[in-house]
Amino acid sequence: MGEAELINERLRKLEEIKQLGINPYPYSFDVKNTAKELKEKYAKLKEEEQTKDTAVVAGRIMALRRMGKASFVSLQDMTERIQLYFKQDDVGEKLYKLLKLSDIGDIIGVEGDIFKTRTGEVTIYVKKFEMLCKSIRPLPEKFHGLKDAELRYRQRYVDLIMNTDVKKTFILRTKIIDAMREFLNSKGFIEVEVPTLQSIYGGANAKPFMTFHNELKQNMFLSISPELFLKRCVVGGIDKVYTICKNFRNEGIDTTHNPEFTTMESYEAYADYNDTMKLTEEMVEFICKKVLGKTKVKYGDKEIDFKVPWQRMSMKDAIKKHYLLDVDKLDDSELRDKIRDLNIDAGEGTRDEMINAIFEDQVEKHLEQPTFITDYPKQICPLTKIHRKDKDLVERFEAFVNGSELANAYSELNDPKDQEERLKKQEEARKKGDEEANPMDADFVRALEYGMPPTGGLGIGVDRLIMFLTNSQSIRDVILFPMMRSEK
Repeated sequence: MGEAELINERLRKLEEIKQLGINPYPYSFDVKNTAKELKEKYAKLKEEEQTKDTAVVAGRIMALRRMGKASFVSLQDMTERIQLYFKQDDVGEKLYKLLKLSDIGDIIGVEGDIFKTRTGEVTIYVKKFEMLCKSIRPLPEKFHGLKDAELRYRQRYVDLIMNTDVKKTFILRTKIIDAMREFLNSKGFIEVEVPTLQSIYGGANAKPFMTFHNELKQNMFLSISPELFLKRCVVGGIDKVYTICKNFRNEGIDTTHNPEFTTMESYEAYADYNDTMKLTEEMVEFICKKVLGKTKVKYGDKEIDFKVPWQRMSMKDAIKKHYLLDVDKLDDSELRDKIRDLNIDAGEGTRDEMINAIFEDQVEKHLEQPTFITDYPKQICPLTKIHRKDKDLVERFEAFVNGSELANAYSELNDPKDQEERLKKQEEARKKGDEEANPMDADFVRALEYGMPPTGGLGIGVDRLIMFLTNSQSIRDVILFPMMRSEK
């Protein structure tokens, strides 16, 4: 039968259920147990041992084996699956007929006694049961779940039903974010919320999504970063502040990028990027131990160890090590020739932009184990403090794992005049066509003029961290509802 015929058959059964005087969509059910809890509690029962212990569970029918006046059902709740045994003489003719009108995918609630079958499976001997939701659309055949990745992401609800590992990933996601909050809270950080809809965007080099506010009659932007609002909090005297929020960047989609993603940003007064490096590695190590019980994780065919301390290396030293090039020995013309030889699209970039382009193209892919890359060129970092030992650099680091950026941090710029000049240059670049340059934010400069203490700022890509800790090869595997092209 095709899907349309199967749906029509289920609609016919739905009408039969109603004719039995049964509501196939009742309002509630008093669940008292879970499949996992029962299987663990009664694991030591002997084969064919029966108890008088009553269990009440609810879930979705995932397998159904009828044998005349007796039937076995595999019921899946949020925790796992458990076997049910139905006997017509015990549940009565009306309810047994209801079972005959049931299909894989239907949601039912049952009450019964616990026993173990001769094959050693913990089972509920059903005495009562209710139809809680009649499923109209059949689940994918063969019960192996959706294989088409595009369909899995688009129909995540089916993916969660059919692929138990997917559900485990998103349960782990929640635990990872909980552990992140626990760590920051234990360090005295205060969690705050920042606006998603903003009149001026900033805090990152990114093209924003734009909309229009009818009442105010002005353009508005979805947040590309919470940075400038969190710094305002530090100006206001919240010395340790963080947020876990969504960022929206009008950019491409690949295995490590989704236009809507989750970030954690924190700012600590009286700290610099060295303090923030320590905070970063200790936080990730804490999360690993709390959620996974270990610091070593399998990622693809590699083993990554998040144990403290992580490797540290300046950007220029990393280029020397992995590309065997000392950029300080090349003038701008020689550097541009090198860019052309590598076929890197850096346009008419500045020296700083060319150095960064070489790093991104030739070095990042070699950074498999957790590594802090420090001391970035000044011109590509408009919100960062000048390096205390080299005025051409800034005190910034990025943490890399498996060739991908995991975290970004600065000794934050708190000189209002310097900040104003840098933002003016960004504004000029934006007016000349650089869609990722920051606009001028006069109110942020005004906030800095009131005085912001020395501050260490950190941003962690939450989705990417979850990818590493769940061995997920695509960011879409750790975002419940990733960005998709509109369905035809």
